[in-house]
Amino acid sequence: MLRKIGMGFVSMMAIFLGTVLPALAEAAPAAGGDASSVKIALSLAAGFGLSIAAFGGALGQARAVVAAMEGIARNPGARAQMFIPLIIGLALIESLVLYMFVVALILQAKV
Repeated sequence: MLRKIGMGFVSMMAIFLGTVLPALAEAAPAAGGDASSVKIALSLAAGFGLSIAAFGGALGQARAVVAAMEGIARNPGARAQMFIPLIIGLALIESLVLYMFVVALILQAKV
């Protein structure tokens, strides 16, 4: 129960940091806000977003590999059928982290 609550909290923080902070940073100069606070908000959004994406990607890859290893341990003959989907799944998980890296670079370019 506590683990689900923690994962929900991390998910909500990732959504907040990935969407709300950049939107606020874009709106602040138009509203006459301080430019240094905008730079701080963009830096925080990029840093926190990238760290959460890296954590989530590592957690997802670990779970995928554990599930594949358990499946291979139960049925060694299915190793060939599990290998290609495992590699494709790991590549897709890693691509999400790389997308966040690109977003973080774009946010840092605005600073």
